[in-house]
Amino acid sequence: MASYKFKNVFIADSYSIAGPNEVKGSIKDYDQIITDYYFGMKTFEEAEEKMQYACLDNLIKNNKLNKVDLVVSGELSNQLAISSAVMAKFPIPYLGCYSACASFNESLIVAANMLDSKKIKNSLVLTSSHINVAERQFRYPIEYGAPKIKRSTLTATGAVGVYLTNYKTKIKVESATIGKVVDYGVSDCLNMGAVMAPAAFTTLKEHLEEFKRDPNYYDVILTGDLGRVGAKIFKELLKVNNIKIDNYIDAGSLLFKEEDFAISGSSGPVTLPLVVFNKILNNRKYKRILLLATGSLHSPTSVNQKKTIPAICHAISLEVEDDLS
Repeated sequence: MASYKFKNVFIADSYSIAGPNEVKGSIKDYDQIITDYYFGMKTFEEAEEKMQYACLDNLIKNNKLNKVDLVVSGELSNQLAISSAVMAKFPIPYLGCYSACASFNESLIVAANMLDSKKIKNSLVLTSSHINVAERQFRYPIEYGAPKIKRSTLTATGAVGVYLTNYKTKIKVESATIGKVVDYGVSDCLNMGAVMAPAAFTTLKEHLEEFKRDPNYYDVILTGDLGRVGAKIFKELLKVNNIKIDNYIDAGSLLFKEEDFAISGSSGPVTLPLVVFNKILNNRKYKRILLLATGSLHSPTSVNQKKTIPAICHAISLEVEDDLS
């Protein structure tokens, strides 16, 4: 059994920062927008640190949090160096999580379990990514000028922080399914949609079976960053296995318009929460929301050694209430 329900885990607030490419899409209103990838700093890594810091700082100040019991975060830098550098500025207990682009959901699951077991009363969950940090680490530096191919994605730039609490709010973290690592033998790191689509299917199938739910139980089901190529493969897997879904959206396909970027879409752990907290939760028709965060678990070394790429997907279910009376 990899699925769990939560009784007393709620989202009280969020803070989002987005970069120049992200505001070209269908989402225009973020808490903060950066127009310079250096964000006033000397390096791209320092720029990503500054985004994370701004999210945490604003959540703490906006909610007058005198005490934060725990921060859980994850991103794409080697050894979570960016998150660690940020947390050195905050005297708060910290847990780092890495599931590549599924790191946000993994962090939520860790924090939610701590809250649900009443070990803590509040937690801040954080993720980020930066195009010039991640592309240099996993693909090619932007300055190199390597052309993007149709099946590839582009790393999103931004950061999202979330304030979790055991006090009731209108957004409940209702349940979670912890994913299993799957490897379908794909070795093309430029086609992460093909790498991650089987993991998204595996976790969705287990989530629905273990909770005995139909896909239509949810008003919307979102994958994290499969992109248009991966989303197509995901739909084909559903069709072959006789799972019919009419309420599906891929955040990676939504964040970047196809006409602006001749690629599959957006990737990066910040892709899913940028879409969720700045679009999906602003739409009142979505009351039951399933988030399938997907992660490609490769490294530059494993890719250079021609290894096949494993992937994972973690699921989080949110429920939205309009009336708290």
